[in-house]
This record gives sequence, C-alpha cells and structure tokens, in this order.
Amino acid sequence: MASGKVLYPLYQLGNPQLRIFRPNFFMTLVRPGVTQPEDTVQFRISMQMTRVDVKNYLEKIYNVPVSVVRTRIQYGANNKRNHKNQKVKKPDYKVAYVQLGQGQTFQFPNLFPEKEETPEPGSVEDIQKQFMENERQRQTADPRRGGVTDWFGL
Repeated sequence: MASGKVLYPLYQLGNPQLRIFRPNFFMTLVRPGVTQPEDTVQFRISMQMTRVDVKNYLEKIYNVPVSVVRTRIQYGANNKRNHKNQKVKKPDYKVAYVQLGQGQTFQFPNLFPEKEETPEPGSVEDIQKQFMENERQRQTADPRRGGVTDWFGL
C-alpha cells in the first residue's frame, strides 16, 4: 500500500459487496387519455407488480414521494381476425395511477411545441414558405375560364 495504488479484492462468487440488484419489472410512463389531476401520474406496469411494488419502486429508486397507488387491469380487444379468420386478442396489461405526495405535481412534457415566430428573411424556412405560397396561387383555378379546367385549351 505504500506505492499509492489501491488494491481491490478479487471477485469471489457470491461476494455481496459486488452484487447489483435490478428490478425484474418494467414501468412505462403513459400520457393519459382522460385528463387527470395534476398530482396523478399514469403508468403501464408489469402484470406481476402490486401496489406496494409500485410504491417501493418509485420511492426507493427515484426518490419520488408517493401517497396512494391505484391499479386496474385493462383487457385487450378481442374483435380482430387474422388472414385465417381466427380471432386475435390483444394482450392484457395493468395500469397504475400514482398519486404523488407532499404537494408534488407532474405535467407531461410537451415534446413538439408549435412554432409561433415568423421566419427571418432569407432563411430556409422563409424560402420554403414563399415557394409554397407561390405554388398555392399557381394551382388555383382562373376565374375567367368559367369553371373550364386548364387541360382543356380554349
């Protein structure tokens, strides 16, 4: 140890200090179809997970305070048929509604915000906008032709 090097112990089978425990479950954050309260988050979870598992998963791994967890099972649709005219059923899945605690709120991020600003002159967006406007004007029918199409020459 006098040389300044740190010597790590050799790996031994079953060494508890080198074990990493990863959960065997999955949790997917889902955008709710119906508006939820600001403190409620919706997840699609593994069918084997319980309410206690969801609460421990979020509190221990992500340090998120959880007050209540509600779960339900969504049954898959059974009305499709394949090319052999056999009924095909979509798989069932479990949904968890997690109510956050201690005044926490969650808002689903807006991944595709709308651009409200006008493009600066000479930019690629401005040139594309001008081109599309010119094409739109060129393709409109001439009112002097009285409804006769362009391919029919007069």
